[in-house]
Amino acid sequence: MPPDAPLLIAVDGRSGAGKTTLALELAALLREHHSVSVFHLEDIYPGWDGLAAGTARYVDRVLLPLRAGRPARWNAWDWIEGRDGPDRTTAVAEIVILEGVGAAAAAARVHLDAVLWVEADAAVRHRSALRRDGDSYAPFWQRWADQESSWLAGDDPRGAADVVVQGHAGASSPHAVLLALTALPSCAALLAPERAARRGLTVDCERLNASPDPAALYAALYGESPAAVWLDSSDAALAHRLTDGRSRFSIMGDDGGSYGQQALHRDGVTEITAKAVTTRIREPFFRWLDDVWGRRAVRLPEGFDCGFGLGWLGYLGYELKRETGGRSSPSPAQALPDAALVFAGRAVVIDHAQDAVFLLTLTDGRQDPEREEWLAKAREAVRAPGGPPPSSPLPLPRFTARDTRGGYLAKVRRAQAEIAEGNTYEVCLTTSLSADVERFDPLQAYLRLRTTSPAPFAHLLRFPGFAVASTSPERFLRVTADGALRAEPIKGTRRRAADPREDAGLREDLRTSPKDLAENIMIVDLLRNDLSHHAIPGSVTVSRLCDIETYATVHQMVSTIDARLRPGRARAAVLASAFPAGSMTGAPKISTMAILDGLEGLPRGPYSGAAGYFSLTGATDLAVVIRTLVLQECDGATRLTLGVGGAITADSDPEDEWDEVRTKARGVLSALGAEFPHDRASAPAPAPAPAA
Repeated sequence: MPPDAPLLIAVDGRSGAGKTTLALELAALLREHHSVSVFHLEDIYPGWDGLAAGTARYVDRVLLPLRAGRPARWNAWDWIEGRDGPDRTTAVAEIVILEGVGAAAAAARVHLDAVLWVEADAAVRHRSALRRDGDSYAPFWQRWADQESSWLAGDDPRGAADVVVQGHAGASSPHAVLLALTALPSCAALLAPERAARRGLTVDCERLNASPDPAALYAALYGESPAAVWLDSSDAALAHRLTDGRSRFSIMGDDGGSYGQQALHRDGVTEITAKAVTTRIREPFFRWLDDVWGRRAVRLPEGFDCGFGLGWLGYLGYELKRETGGRSSPSPAQALPDAALVFAGRAVVIDHAQDAVFLLTLTDGRQDPEREEWLAKAREAVRAPGGPPPSSPLPLPRFTARDTRGGYLAKVRRAQAEIAEGNTYEVCLTTSLSADVERFDPLQAYLRLRTTSPAPFAHLLRFPGFAVASTSPERFLRVTADGALRAEPIKGTRRRAADPREDAGLREDLRTSPKDLAENIMIVDLLRNDLSHHAIPGSVTVSRLCDIETYATVHQMVSTIDARLRPGRARAAVLASAFPAGSMTGAPKISTMAILDGLEGLPRGPYSGAAGYFSLTGATDLAVVIRTLVLQECDGATRLTLGVGGAITADSDPEDEWDEVRTKARGVLSALGAEFPHDRASAPAPAPAPAA
């Protein structure tokens, strides 16, 4: 690009969508720091049948000269005389906004830096266009609309747009669009002043000495939110006997308020929606994450010990492995996003150890009536008496298994064949159970899970059309604001027994099991290596090795690896180095993930990924997504999916591995009143085939 070339921003959309108003208001905002020119395509269309010809003229006479850093010279159309009119010039400025139908046509897009698409309902567009242009446009409305339809039948400027705006959506849209533009890699450097203006935000913190029922509080504040996250230390009793804070805090937030956003990532594109504006970032997810999270934008308030100082909440799915050394897996048409997050500009944090509730809000120091209204509602909900919301009946799901017992045993043997060939040391093989039921309420399902199997990293993540309900006991990775790193992998599981002596025997069997000890130590070594790439040399330590922790339905073998982040290292890069969790892949990670692709054949989705928060302080605390029910709305029903699996080593007994799958499924199934499905076939297991 020539050094004097302007930043070219197209504002496109069908007639009456609100393009002109948005373009002019956006230009006014940008002129605070930049020189800006605006070009309107309606000045160059050659008559009422001139959409196609006008678009060609625009590309040739306006866009190409500007792209080369030269002024654009063109003829304005004389709409009264029906012919070309006087010569006009569009000057080269730092930013040129090109507005009109066809501004982002395919022939133009290759020369543009950013594309905005404005859309609105057809009736709204019709009223708006006639109100703007009066009776002179009315006879030609359909004639022009047919040209737009013909063009759009063979082009997709909306799908290619970097920012999609709901037109006529209110006075805040130009400011939201400007914020969206600052997030685009193509605009970030020039719009640095606008980006800097967002860094003056602070976190306000209000403490309430109270101990509300978390479920009641969540239902009151977030029960109707389209997208909300509850990071729930549902085993809150542990807050008083664990010293590492794993069960101390519960966090609730949604995408509401002045700063609320929702981000969904699919196959290399992150879509961030803030009310009427959706921004598409076409770059690797972890690069985007570092840009929006890893810069320590705020400080925690005094007296607040939780690492979450507002920010992003949600999950990173297993298929993000494509960015960390794994391959892309073919995804079904209705696959869930690779990552789903909400940005909480206001949140509730429950401190179970201090019996306190903190109300966090993001502020720029100006009055915000919406913020004050939410604070009043939150105070009332915290102080309201009462227990959890009433339990509603749920349909009884009847699960089917993706693999029969025999089929799973055959995969175990194939994994062992790979180990014997020296291609891997440990393979964390998974399968899944699924059921289609009448509409299943995610909150009610999660409340059952947290009652039956409380856990320090439980969570409920709700998004439009799907939800994730988990009672995970496993921390994936914690990074504190000052750079302390901690991973706590779980490898080794035994069921609980009702008889105390039998239960103690199962715990002791796990503690002394050579196989489980070997599994756990291999993952510890893998994580030590992952963290060492970004840690201060000599800071990586194993502070706990193969300890046994007991939960409501299982005993688990847990280790702890600590390290200190090297100054200047990108925080998202640390996460990417360790992702996916080694406890869900095996070792060595990259070759083992390729083996798993061949054995499993289908994407894992949120299961085996990570869930938690990314705080504006630069901190994160993430759980491994296990013991997790995924709920997806499908044609008025709900599809339930439960991922389960275990680690395969050279000395694994295939029968025992199948029993471990059943053990790990028990907590979720029993909470729903469901049973592990019977095998679909009782034939002997087929001979193992070579792995793909």
